[in-house]
Amino acid sequence: MPARAARLSPGRAPHADGGEVGANGLLPLAPASRQGLFPTSPGPGPSGLREVGMKRVLAFLSVLLALALAFPLTVTDDLGRTVTLKAPPKRIVTMLPSVTETVCALGACDRIVATDDYSDWPESVKRLTKAGGLYNPNPELIVSLKPDLVLVSKYGKLYETLERAGLTVYAVRTETYEDIFKTVRALGRLLGLSSEAERLVAQIQKEVYGEEARAAKAKGRPRVYYEIDPTPYTVGPESFIGVLIAKARGVNIVPKELGLFPKISPEFVLEKNPEVIVATYPGALETIRKRPGWDRIAAVRQGRICVYTGGEDSLLSRPGPRVAQGLRLLVDCFHKP
Repeated sequence: MPARAARLSPGRAPHADGGEVGANGLLPLAPASRQGLFPTSPGPGPSGLREVGMKRVLAFLSVLLALALAFPLTVTDDLGRTVTLKAPPKRIVTMLPSVTETVCALGACDRIVATDDYSDWPESVKRLTKAGGLYNPNPELIVSLKPDLVLVSKYGKLYETLERAGLTVYAVRTETYEDIFKTVRALGRLLGLSSEAERLVAQIQKEVYGEEARAAKAKGRPRVYYEIDPTPYTVGPESFIGVLIAKARGVNIVPKELGLFPKISPEFVLEKNPEVIVATYPGALETIRKRPGWDRIAAVRQGRICVYTGGEDSLLSRPGPRVAQGLRLLVDCFHKP
């Protein structure tokens, strides 16, 4: 499998994390005053200030009580393994870019002590220790950091090595659109941030709805082919990218029977004759134009090929809190004037 595909998912169709299915920042949570934790204005005098102080103390104590009741916590990860946390984790290693972004979007970026090589958002995580990738993890480094939680991909065997070393490991698989919200809630529970997770879910859904509403104004629904790498690997309609294609009012040429991230033949694409092609790897434009017979494909003839690399690829390829920004790229691509 080419280098691009190897970064995506082992022994199967590529998956966004790990390079993942491989900007305007993460979606911020509302400030505390808007969440109802603190009053928006002080009281009228000393008694009002005392009341404000008491409310803050009570709010803080209620949070502590909720955490005390939530832990020890026993959950089941995406491998079906039972994972137990005695207390909210304070030292976390994230080995998937989308997981890194989700932990930060939950307000727990300061708990991360290391990430995989590809995590690069938000900007602050670039300075963190890097512990390898899906195929070249550095378990010795991870163990030396003494994390109380390591978040890994369900693919690969890193979890086995770390578990033998006595670390607490939670395996994640985020491949469908609904998996995005399932993962947000799971991580929120693990971190003792369930309320923040619900707010983040609502925020992501609101952003996605805004892009869907924009797409709904378009008159047509073009046939779309999405190419992850030149193998070529693509996306099925039930993958998270496939759902984004539908929300952007595109029609995926790949049938669901082929799976979430299938490998296909160039002849299949030629037969389906897509009106728009989206590709997410360097040099894609030249690769696509040079394929035998592809000059007869409508998208190639009309120049409707959208290539996204670097930061834009991350928006499309990572099933995390910035997914609405990836959807925005697709809406713009499918419905250019």
